[in-house]
Amino acid sequence: MSATAEAPDPLALDTRTCEERSLRLRRRLERLIGIAATEGNSLLPLRNGDEIFGAMLDAIRGAEHTIDLMTFVYWRGDIAHKFAEALADRARAGVRVRLMLDGFGSRLIEKDQLALMDEAGVTVTWFRKPLYLSPLKQNHRCHRKVLVVDECTAFTGGVGIAEEWCGDARNEHEWRDTHVRVTGPAVDGLAAAFAQNWAECHDELFDEHDRFVTEEHDGDAVVQVVRGSASFGWQDMQTLIRVVLESAEERIRLTTAYFAPDAYFTGLLCAAARRGVEVEILLPGPHTDKRVCQLAGQRYYEDLTACGVKIYQYQPTMMHTKSLTVDRVASLIGSTNFNRRSLDHDEEVMLAVLDQDFTATLDGHFEEDREKSVQIERGRWKRRDLVQRAKEAAVVPIRRFL
Repeated sequence: MSATAEAPDPLALDTRTCEERSLRLRRRLERLIGIAATEGNSLLPLRNGDEIFGAMLDAIRGAEHTIDLMTFVYWRGDIAHKFAEALADRARAGVRVRLMLDGFGSRLIEKDQLALMDEAGVTVTWFRKPLYLSPLKQNHRCHRKVLVVDECTAFTGGVGIAEEWCGDARNEHEWRDTHVRVTGPAVDGLAAAFAQNWAECHDELFDEHDRFVTEEHDGDAVVQVVRGSASFGWQDMQTLIRVVLESAEERIRLTTAYFAPDAYFTGLLCAAARRGVEVEILLPGPHTDKRVCQLAGQRYYEDLTACGVKIYQYQPTMMHTKSLTVDRVASLIGSTNFNRRSLDHDEEVMLAVLDQDFTATLDGHFEEDREKSVQIERGRWKRRDLVQRAKEAAVVPIRRFL
């Protein structure tokens, strides 16, 4: 090097590294899943019910042509009535409104809400009502959460429509969750996720209200929309998570409501930690709504912590977010949990996002949530009592259904 040569700029070098990682992961995902990523997207992360429900209801109330909403949970309470009234109002105004509810997850919806929407002209259909299905189909549910308004704005993430998600995670009655608003070409992928399930449940797939608009570029994020299907065998959702975990070079941060993986995916987390990747997992703590699922995951805590994986349990309320960030460049956000039910059995949808700013925001949320969590200490967990071990063993026979 000559005496006058400039030293490398560390910031520029870091930027180049991030771009290389992003491109490498993009090509792996496109080639191995077979779904092209789209450019020119804008994503707005929404944290907790106060932000999420307000944004969704504003979009619904402003709809001029079409509203397509699918959800696993639609229960009772004031927020459920607000959604029913907003959907009914737009239907009366001539907007084509379609609502798809999972036959199991939304079984608690109040009859007066259904009557209100039906009378207003909302088309409501059910995904696989248990009473009319074979035992095999009953186990495969639609866990996707998708809202598409006027074909140009979409939402997806973890929230259901129920009082549990209202508020701002201030106490155990206000769940912690994350949703995202999407504009740009990736909206087509979320619309297709709705259409795929709607086609199974209803004879009419599209009508004169559908304009099939070209999605305009609205940002800089690269997004791949990946759908998991309720069937048998290896699924795209499993490939997505496998590729992301195996591609990690620096850091993995996983937040999930239900952690009950099989030995294979546990092994992927351990393998990442062994090759020097910092692996952190944020899970529900004392306020979990499914203790049996928590027990299934706790069976692996000893193995994971022995590999160097850090596990945290969120203390203030139920942690319901489903997100994963990798190497400061990539994020997964959507409906998929890190459990056998999501990966093997249910209809799911995830956004694979290649965007440093979006990833930084989710990393910031993770760090804030981690401050409100308790870390599982390896030595102490290894010495857990026989009663705890017996409970973990008791759920082994049903882990594949959790």
